[in-house]
Amino acid sequence: MNILSKIVIPLFIIIVVFYGFKKKVNIYDSFLEGAKEGLIITFNIFPSIIAMVFAINIFLDSNFINAFLTFFQKIFHFINIPMEIMPMALLRPISGTASLAIMNDIFIKYGPDSYLGRLASVLQGCTDTTVYVLALYFSSIGIKKTRYALGVGLFADLVGITVAFLITSLLF
Repeated sequence: MNILSKIVIPLFIIIVVFYGFKKKVNIYDSFLEGAKEGLIITFNIFPSIIAMVFAINIFLDSNFINAFLTFFQKIFHFINIPMEIMPMALLRPISGTASLAIMNDIFIKYGPDSYLGRLASVLQGCTDTTVYVLALYFSSIGIKKTRYALGVGLFADLVGITVAFLITSLLF
């Protein structure tokens, strides 16, 4: 398996080059054109990424999440949802890095095989970074009106969070 993983990428490159020769495509010029397009896309999405990172850092440093969650602490306790996982559930649609950091803290504090560790792992797999993905993809192709994409994406994340709690409580 180790040998196979070392030869897959070079083999793929060789196949692409031979295919380009067969189709009589100028491979080097095509490569340079693709590299230029990649730089243009990177230049176009860079402001969106910087704005997203800046907004997430302000949101995290403001400690708003903890204040918001203490308001709902009794409700979460009544329906048997641990408060330690809720910051991750709220931040997962916004920032994958922040949710991974919270999951790492849960692993360190409670262990990966604990109920909270398993819940964090399932939650990580059941949701996506919707706001980040929309900002990145829509800005890269110039879409300014997201229409229903944000609402549908956040609803899918809510369903994923709910399913993560249900699956973890039923199986673990």
